[in-house]
Amino acid sequence: MSVFCGVDWAEGHHDVALVDGEGRLVAKRRINETPEGFAEFTAMLAEAGDCAEQPIPVAIETPRGLLVAALRAAGRAVYPINPLAVARYRERTSMSGKKSDHHDAMALANILRTDAHLHRQLPDDTDLARSISVLARAHQDAVWRRTKLVQELRARLREYHPGFLAAFGPGSGAGSGMSTTQLASNDARAVLALAPSPAEAQRASTERVETALRRGGRQRNIPARAAAIVAALRVPQLRHDRLVEHALRVEALALLDVLNAVCQSIEQLAAAVTEAFRQHPDYTIITSFPGLADISGAIVLAEVGDDRARFADDRALQAFAGSAPVTRASGKSRSVVRRRTKNNRLAAVGFSWAFTAAARPSPAREHYLRRRERGDGHPAALRHLFNRMLGQLHHCLQTGQTYDPVKAFPHRPTHVEPLAA
Repeated sequence: MSVFCGVDWAEGHHDVALVDGEGRLVAKRRINETPEGFAEFTAMLAEAGDCAEQPIPVAIETPRGLLVAALRAAGRAVYPINPLAVARYRERTSMSGKKSDHHDAMALANILRTDAHLHRQLPDDTDLARSISVLARAHQDAVWRRTKLVQELRARLREYHPGFLAAFGPGSGAGSGMSTTQLASNDARAVLALAPSPAEAQRASTERVETALRRGGRQRNIPARAAAIVAALRVPQLRHDRLVEHALRVEALALLDVLNAVCQSIEQLAAAVTEAFRQHPDYTIITSFPGLADISGAIVLAEVGDDRARFADDRALQAFAGSAPVTRASGKSRSVVRRRTKNNRLAAVGFSWAFTAAARPSPAREHYLRRRERGDGHPAALRHLFNRMLGQLHHCLQTGQTYDPVKAFPHRPTHVEPLAA
């Protein structure tokens, strides 16, 4: 008798349901996420016929957590099912809209019973790859958090202290435009701590700004940079009422404190993920690709994993990353559009990967330019380049080869028209 297990995960407890090959309920139980609860779970599986030769597969809505780690350590087949898929399955089997944890656990078990071939097992990645995944995702989250904080801080400074933004704007040596990313630099954060309001900016001397820049870590061109900043800060501007300006100053300093903490965490996570990534056997292959360095390469490994059987071919990986387009055909209507359901983390690093690879003269840049000549916009051309290199990465990982630009982008001979007689 075939038995399938579904686990409805929750923070305080987990509901477990076992169904047989006909969909009949075999057993159900509510367990806690403790060693005692897991012992109850394994005993429940054993009573239903679980054995080492034919372990009962488990469906659960999350791919992470202590329960998943325990199931993985036991060598059991675990199927992480998207909660949206569970919701659609529930709608298919119940018209009343009723919902309970027990019925969700049964729905998960029945999904395995009927459609296990349509879902992927949890990949069998190594412990090192999983640790890199934790660190790389934490670093990526911290970078996104920094971007959000910088945007908030810029919006607040623009409201009462535009002179500070001008000091790090065009022609200031900090980049072009009042880009939000400049506020995350060491120079900007150090000077903002010194002059968080227009009144303090007017009183800031060149010597104090130089000291702030050194405290922030700058080592070159300090006098010239400090003089330019002071000149920009002393440009007259409109002012708020004194009490309102003070309140905005307090808010800006509070945001700055959070931003400093996030920037420090990014540095710590970057060092940790780099150290772990360099120990992985795939490090040399991944970083041989143009546009992939320690951090970006670690993020790619974190999402792709090192289980070679995870993706059947390069097309499966490209669909997972969202770089492969989707064809929609119905009757006489047919359209090819970009894929919206994808791994957002891999897609995000893929855009920067392709952008960096296409920035310098190389076969990758030539491919990007050919796509632009064919009518692709900038994002579409980068997505096509990412799709191409992702397929090459899959091949290199499967065969153990490093990136070869000649093989990756073979020379295309120019077609020569025959001369007229």
